[in-house]
Amino acid sequence: MIESHALLTLNAVPGVGNATTRKLLEYYGSATKVLSLTENDLAADQAVSGKLAAAIAQFPKEQFLAKELALIAQHGVCVLTFHDEEYPESLREIADSPVVLYVKGRLPENLSLSIAVVGSRNASLYGNSIAGQWSARLAEAGFTIVSGMARGIDTAAHTGALKARGHTVAVLGCGLSTVYPPENEKLFAEIASGGAVISEFPMTMPPVAQNFPRRNRIISGLSMGVIVVEAAVKSGALITADFALEQGREVYAVPGKVDSPTSKGVHGLIKQGAKLVSCVEDILEDIHPQLLREFQGSVTPPERKDPVASGAMNATEQQVYGFISDRPVHIDHLIDRCGTDALRVTTVLSCLELKHLIKQLPGKLFVR
Repeated sequence: MIESHALLTLNAVPGVGNATTRKLLEYYGSATKVLSLTENDLAADQAVSGKLAAAIAQFPKEQFLAKELALIAQHGVCVLTFHDEEYPESLREIADSPVVLYVKGRLPENLSLSIAVVGSRNASLYGNSIAGQWSARLAEAGFTIVSGMARGIDTAAHTGALKARGHTVAVLGCGLSTVYPPENEKLFAEIASGGAVISEFPMTMPPVAQNFPRRNRIISGLSMGVIVVEAAVKSGALITADFALEQGREVYAVPGKVDSPTSKGVHGLIKQGAKLVSCVEDILEDIHPQLLREFQGSVTPPERKDPVASGAMNATEQQVYGFISDRPVHIDHLIDRCGTDALRVTTVLSCLELKHLIKQLPGKLFVR
């Protein structure tokens, strides 16, 4: 068994975490050696407890590895170990860094210039809008956007980066043979095609609750700073913020409505010393003033195809589209502005949605 396969196998043994793996490697020299030992050998050396010695010795190594490698090939995943040159440098420096990383897609070359955007799964329209717009602008400035592909803010952050044709990395709390949440299957594929979806968990690991706090240290570890957009008092986003502080990363908090439950966690961070930010420029100026100057001056955002100039719409569709922006607008307002009957406007809106030029929100609201 080669060393990378041995690390893959040791990573899957229940109870053996990254710290234990490193301890075993320091004691025995290699994962291959560890897996070759009997339960009595491991117990006699007292490198691990008797319970862990039994777990390692009794683990079905060959069966697991054969199945795992087949799944890795089937899903087009590659595996990085902390020995590999391609392993992210920003992760090497954090406590409890993952020994193994499963990667679907390709880690961006500018991974050292990354920022995390996290927040509530039950995000408001305001929160989703901020996460999407800011992620797009940061991606245009050259940042890789890191998040967890959860519902709400995470999804908005990844989507914003992709719309700007930027890079984004999703860190999952399950194995890469599972898409979680399932409604993000399309987003999973889009992220993998222009960035990477990564996990430290074996391919078939389900999305169990205890995995998510653990994966949050990777989100913050990959990033120069963490932007928190909406978080309740017990939100997982606050765990990411705590990891960021432990890792010496910056924490940025986007203020929200004072009477909103998803603002309480963010406002708590601000009280504790997190940096209040009200625009992307606040973040760029804090990270590096030079980045702000480039963003405002010489950096040209990726070219976006103009749906009007490209001929993607007829004259009626152009008229309706012209009254829709990145701020939600109600259908009644559109009918009034267009000066035509409701059925015609509704039909045009449906066509624009099918062309993925606009999006309908709850309450008959529309945005680009």
